[in-house]
Amino acid sequence: MASDRAAGLAATARALAEGDVSSRVLVEEALARIDATQPALNAFRTVRGEAALAEADAADRERAAGEGASGGSRPLLGVPLAVKDDMDVAGEPTAFGCPGDFPPKTEDAEAVRRLRAAGAIVIGKTNTCELGQWPFTEGPAFGDTRNPWNHGHTPGGSSGGSAAAVAAGIVPAALGSDGAGSIRIPAAWTHLVGIKPQRGRISTWPWAESFHGITVNGTLGRTVEDAALLLDAASGPHDGDLHCPPRIGAAQAARDEPGKLRIALSLRMPFTATPKRLDPVVRARVVALAERLAALGHDVEEADPRYGQIGLAFVPRATAGVADRLRDVPDPALLDPRTRESARMGRVLGGAPLRLARRAEASLQRRVGAVFDTYDVVLAPTTATPPPRIGAMASLGGWRTDRAMIAACPYAWPWNVLGWPGVNVPAGFTGDGLPVGAQLLGPANSEPQLISLAAQLESDQRWFEKWPENLQESRTGA
Repeated sequence: MASDRAAGLAATARALAEGDVSSRVLVEEALARIDATQPALNAFRTVRGEAALAEADAADRERAAGEGASGGSRPLLGVPLAVKDDMDVAGEPTAFGCPGDFPPKTEDAEAVRRLRAAGAIVIGKTNTCELGQWPFTEGPAFGDTRNPWNHGHTPGGSSGGSAAAVAAGIVPAALGSDGAGSIRIPAAWTHLVGIKPQRGRISTWPWAESFHGITVNGTLGRTVEDAALLLDAASGPHDGDLHCPPRIGAAQAARDEPGKLRIALSLRMPFTATPKRLDPVVRARVVALAERLAALGHDVEEADPRYGQIGLAFVPRATAGVADRLRDVPDPALLDPRTRESARMGRVLGGAPLRLARRAEASLQRRVGAVFDTYDVVLAPTTATPPPRIGAMASLGGWRTDRAMIAACPYAWPWNVLGWPGVNVPAGFTGDGLPVGAQLLGPANSEPQLISLAAQLESDQRWFEKWPENLQESRTGA
């Protein structure tokens, strides 16, 4: 019988290295879990069944020949993983949530190439909303992706398929991307660790930078160790990348003590000129985490970054990015009207407003970064609300969608403008069992400190022990 859920990434890699399981068995079990959960969760756009099994057999042969020892150059040899469907996988289309007949790609994206170099097997590509624009994963091209904790609610977006796949235990970890919270938001709403790294940490090639620098690739896992291990495996530049931060050791940071830190609890939302309100339950859960951090010995006090009018530097980059990606869509007439509207705005804002937005980044980094003269880490809600119900935003018009998603998710996007790292950690549940999360935010290249702090909090909270209760049993593997 196939297991009804995957072990974590680190545990799976260790089991393979120690000979306790074969890659073929793991891939067969993952494919069985996809088959069993796809009708309910709809996490995957593309499943690489035959290709993944062939790659698993090759990994088993390689390991039998003495390769892929734990901690070696192939630390993920034979481990099945998933990637979001905005990343190219050779032989598969990259539809990025859009309808239409997309041709298969001839080369892997750099992040996927690095995963393969580490030995991982890409078992499939996960669903995302059209061009990653919204904090839900629904659309006419693939239907509704649902939250494993409650199928009536969204897992978030735009990396909702990756989050659903990891939260349900279909795969041990997955890659996503984050342009306005698109890793951190679904991580918060599915009870996962989600790492949005420093810009350039994981290459976005074949894009030298993605969405004019606001979008980065990152990782989702059930534990800090898993998300950090995947971050190490996927990290590294392509020669064409515009951003190449210094290398870090994320997995080592997950084992390190953070030391005593000064932490700013920030509940204030950046200005957006639209109505929004922090849900009292979300507030209570984030404040409770702050109290636990204080009990662990950190200095915690309320303080807010000075965001100012940072939204003016976000919109031109986001909408111009949509306009750029629209060029790869075979039939734009099939797209959601909101996507075409964003692209039209992006073409208008893609000249002088975009240049001004890019020039404003350095001054915004100084302004917002002043908080780190006093504090080491900012703790903030990841979202203002628990996960909305399926369809709550998908059927709205453009302006109403913008208002709804700002009201639900006003906290994450400023760190995309800044290009700095953030880590979502689970913060608990609402009274009816919906997950919510909190962000640990830092300045440039601060992933090791954020990861160490997240790991300390995980040891205290042990959030990985909780699983969705309504997971379906996987059927017998082939």
